[in-house]
Amino acid sequence: MFATSDRRAIAYGGGLRVAGLALALTLALAGCAGSSKKPQPKELAPVTALLGTQLAWTAQLGPSDTSLTPIAVAGRVFAASSAGTVVALDAASGRDVWRLNLGDRIATGVGSDGELAAVVTLDNQLVAIANGAERWRVRLPAGSYTPPLVAGKRVFLMTADRAVSAFDGQTGARLWNQTRTGDPLVLRQNGVLTAVGDTLVAGISGRLTGLNPLSGSVQWEAPIATARGTNEIERLVDLVGPVSREGNSVCARAYTAAVGCVDASRGLVLWTRAAQGLTGVHGDDKLVFGAESDGTVKAWQRDSGEQAWTVDRLQYRELTGPLAVGRVVVIGDGAGLVHLLSREDGSEMTRLSTDGSPVISAPILAGNAVLVQTQKGGLFAWRPQ
Repeated sequence: MFATSDRRAIAYGGGLRVAGLALALTLALAGCAGSSKKPQPKELAPVTALLGTQLAWTAQLGPSDTSLTPIAVAGRVFAASSAGTVVALDAASGRDVWRLNLGDRIATGVGSDGELAAVVTLDNQLVAIANGAERWRVRLPAGSYTPPLVAGKRVFLMTADRAVSAFDGQTGARLWNQTRTGDPLVLRQNGVLTAVGDTLVAGISGRLTGLNPLSGSVQWEAPIATARGTNEIERLVDLVGPVSREGNSVCARAYTAAVGCVDASRGLVLWTRAAQGLTGVHGDDKLVFGAESDGTVKAWQRDSGEQAWTVDRLQYRELTGPLAVGRVVVIGDGAGLVHLLSREDGSEMTRLSTDGSPVISAPILAGNAVLVQTQKGGLFAWRPQ
């Protein structure tokens, strides 16, 4: 089914309790925010550029008030803005291949196989796009915060009620729906939905779950973290994207709880380690990288989970998830800066500037360029010199 080569707010997953509990939660979080002073970001030391980079191209989408992760596939970059614009860009030049305004606000990043693209709107419609034209729309029973996965002529989707569904890529007909129970709270943030060989892997609560993409049947479940605590907020352990995949090894983060790796061929947990981060992880065949909630950047050995290094120079800078590429780890921050750190020890190799607005999602690799998207709607791509 799949080729062997191959998403911070809190929301309620469904049910009639949403309005009252959402209000209570909003008030509780507002009270917490008002009772403590937000830590100030660490001052950045001057950096000597140890790695040459060149701004390859920029493009403009329009502002986004949430994290909408772009995707690069088949020589194109697919991206979206909250206001409703979806674009396909040439990854080498940044020029438009096509651009479409859906007329509806968008809730998720774009999923695509290079031909068909899909997003979910804020009013719970799954929209499929081909060659810059809308192909079909399907009304969903719940919202979604995770980009659709487009693969094998199907569109796979995970909604906030923890259901995973498959739709026919040509017609939008629902092929199957798998519902899993979980805690009532979910993150309004990118979750985990990916393909590993012939298995659809979804992050449901604190577990990676392997599904048969043809039927939706559950093949295995592997816990990264177990819900603990005395209230629903403390028990929230949703898995957040991005993940790090190397062969059958998939490493993921459970929100404010743990980082762990799973053998997706067998559904076997290889290791887990307590960790307090809010965003996903990335890595290579040796190391897995991630940022903790206080901005400390950490590296773990991929085979054992032992900590390889930690750096605190970027504390309280509202870091994105990382991208591991070559000898660097790339990570964006809330001031629109992009930091390139050495994969060996976390030392800073160089620092790049965007438009001064927050980088809103983890950097991605687009061809031979590193790409980020900012809150103001800028797409910035750099290549090594």
